[in-house]
Amino acid sequence: MSEADGLRQRRPLRPQVVTDDDGQAPEAKDGSSFSGRVFRVTFLMLAVSLTVPLLGAMMLLESPIDPQPLSFKEPPLLLGVLHPNTKLRQAERLFENQLIGPESIAHIGDVMFTGTADGRVVKLENGEIETIARFGSGPCKTRDDEPVCGRPLGIRAGPNGTLFVADAYKGLFEVNPWKREVKLLLSSETPIEGKKMSFVNDLTVTQDGRKIYFTDSSSKWQRRDYLLLVMEGTDDGRLLEYDTVTREVKVLLDQLRFPNGVQLSPAEDFVLVAETTMARIRRVYVSGLMKGGADLFVENMPGFPDNIRPSSFGGYWVGMSTIRPNPGFSMLDFLSERPWIKRMIFKEGWQEESRVLCLGARQPVFNSQHHHIQLK
Repeated sequence: MSEADGLRQRRPLRPQVVTDDDGQAPEAKDGSSFSGRVFRVTFLMLAVSLTVPLLGAMMLLESPIDPQPLSFKEPPLLLGVLHPNTKLRQAERLFENQLIGPESIAHIGDVMFTGTADGRVVKLENGEIETIARFGSGPCKTRDDEPVCGRPLGIRAGPNGTLFVADAYKGLFEVNPWKREVKLLLSSETPIEGKKMSFVNDLTVTQDGRKIYFTDSSSKWQRRDYLLLVMEGTDDGRLLEYDTVTREVKVLLDQLRFPNGVQLSPAEDFVLVAETTMARIRRVYVSGLMKGGADLFVENMPGFPDNIRPSSFGGYWVGMSTIRPNPGFSMLDFLSERPWIKRMIFKEGWQEESRVLCLGARQPVFNSQHHHIQLK
């Protein structure tokens, strides 16, 4: 055999592990597998021991709401004139980071007025903010302070250079912005046809200033609990009429689910009222041959309507609190036919956490998809 053939037949030596007992390796493997099973079983038992009492507690806890199933049509496709756009991002921002939660806006000449979340009615002129009225007392730092602090919502300019303001907790007011005079027209403590007003919302005024049409969103829930009002779908909201001369109050329409923004027609023959929970706008006739009648002005809207204001085109601007994406997923539509989920979410003790969760989920939609719909 040559040296080359000998090299080809040689094989490299493989390292070997020498142990005192050849059975140790299999036992180590079995031991590792056994330890893993013990860990998984222990973890599962711990999870069950924590989850079962938690679910039991949730089942026993009471829910503050008693929702009933609501039926919605499929939201309209967001196509054509409803296609989302970013035009509002191009709007000029006025008084940025200087106002807390301005709701409605009114103007007298070039001077604007609005109400803020800290209970003030303010004048906006020449880049300056000036407080002209307060209906409650401070401090006004959190939502829980609102009943004492007040929360001005709807605001309109009257014919005599005064403002008519709806405060969610206090009632209807007339404010002279030049003299800083405040007059209470109708206290929310006054029961109307046996029901209290817990959530005075928006108002609209006739040209002569005599009639005020306003919404009371609920006789059960206050503004600070608006999320519970939406989730329960409570039908105790009303559209009312206040006569500033006779001081009489009439209920024009009741059993509304979260009546919100209102707007009187240019001819003053009907009033539009946004029924937020139902994604629709109702029409109530207040003069003419159809006086006392009511019908649907528009239904199955692409969002849940808030305020209504007239446009210069002869129609109306409608601000949406949040949209109903289609294509997409609408949480409120999904929950509308599943009241048991709503009850579970808002169990006592979980209420604050769920409120934060829902608001957190809603905020990006509100900021990026706040639509104005032109209706005719």
